[in-house]
Amino acid sequence: MIKEKDMFEEINQELMAFLDGSPTSFHAVENMKRMLDKAGFHRLLEGKRWELERGAGYYVTRNDSSLIAFRIPDKDYVGFQIMAGHSDSPALKLKANAELVVEKKYVRLNVEKYGGMLCAPWLDRPLSIAGRVAVRTLDGVASRLVNVDRDLLIIPNLAIHMNRKANEGYEFNAQRDLLPLFGGGEAKDGFLKLVAEEAGVKAEEILDVDLFLYNRMKSTVLGMNREFIAAPRLDDLQCVFASLKGFLAAEPGHSVPVHCVLDNEEVGSSTKQGADSTFLRDVLQRINSAMGRNSEEYLTALASSFMVSADNAHSVHPNQPDKADPGNRPFMNEGIVIKYSANQKYTTDAISGAVFKAICERAEVPYQVFFNRSDMVGGSTLGNISNSQVAVNTVDIGLPQLAMHSCYETAGAKDTWYLAEAARVLYSSSVCGDGDGAYHMLW
Repeated sequence: MIKEKDMFEEINQELMAFLDGSPTSFHAVENMKRMLDKAGFHRLLEGKRWELERGAGYYVTRNDSSLIAFRIPDKDYVGFQIMAGHSDSPALKLKANAELVVEKKYVRLNVEKYGGMLCAPWLDRPLSIAGRVAVRTLDGVASRLVNVDRDLLIIPNLAIHMNRKANEGYEFNAQRDLLPLFGGGEAKDGFLKLVAEEAGVKAEEILDVDLFLYNRMKSTVLGMNREFIAAPRLDDLQCVFASLKGFLAAEPGHSVPVHCVLDNEEVGSSTKQGADSTFLRDVLQRINSAMGRNSEEYLTALASSFMVSADNAHSVHPNQPDKADPGNRPFMNEGIVIKYSANQKYTTDAISGAVFKAICERAEVPYQVFFNRSDMVGGSTLGNISNSQVAVNTVDIGLPQLAMHSCYETAGAKDTWYLAEAARVLYSSSVCGDGDGAYHMLW
């Protein structure tokens, strides 16, 4: 029998390898594709006709940065069991014509902020560049993943001697303060050549790029008893990874399990690959059609479907515990966080919250509750946005963490396993609804 400590250690090592190998949403999707390929799943293309077989697993991507995987049950299905997360994280994105020369002595790169990032942690640490490039080919345009896998850039702070009030609070100017140093004056005209070399093409063959800066510090386990994980992009790749682990471990049930990962949550989700797009709806409708079902049967299936919107949550902060709600105070390593909001920034209600609690109890994993302080406005996530496209009973959950939207975040060493187990139970079960507020579970 596997000891509890070994159980947590094993999944944490897998998680950290996934995080370190996924510097951008494009790389996260590529790594998920490899895991699905290894498990025998078949790739589908949106531009081709789908022929689906009972008992088989499939996945489809959009924009190289969003992915949906599903498995068709051997028998007729009741509905869809969905867990949705997002692949993107706040970062600095490269602009076109990126090189900026300073007095012929330095070369900086021109960047802009992507998402609501904490700026300060990006300074004074080794950074590099990853993403995708669009290249000219004989057949048209092709995409290439790139990752300059070495310490390449740094954003230097201004010395305290030149800004004596730096420790009294500082408002970062993205155009002035956040541009990374690429090299000395001799580095001029070298950036595109470096990217082309990483892509295996000539510089003149590159037509356009989607490139981001990323933190070079690797994931690690820390704490007196190794009880914490520190890593880049825990929000939201920790949930994404746990969802996929549970999805691959699930037993066939009465519903279609759907592992859904969408892009651009950090900037509002209103893209063709985001939660406000038709991607999830398109996939579910194509499953319905491929299995010979009509539009009425699609709607009845949605009434017996359940979605978990999985996006990390705030843990009580050790230095500022007063920032948390006085009565609902989640902590790292104490279980999955169920998130509530009266203004429906989170979709959880009494029914969906109760259903998810039943799933956690079935999985024998702990859960906690999160509300924002009543005098503070929290962030939103993808659950309520996805519901505008696919209206299913939905709960918003996450794993508790510190320093959300930093380039290096902290989470609990037990919580990934808790969510993977809850995901396994979710994907193995069915939530059957009659459309009138009553639900029963098929385990």
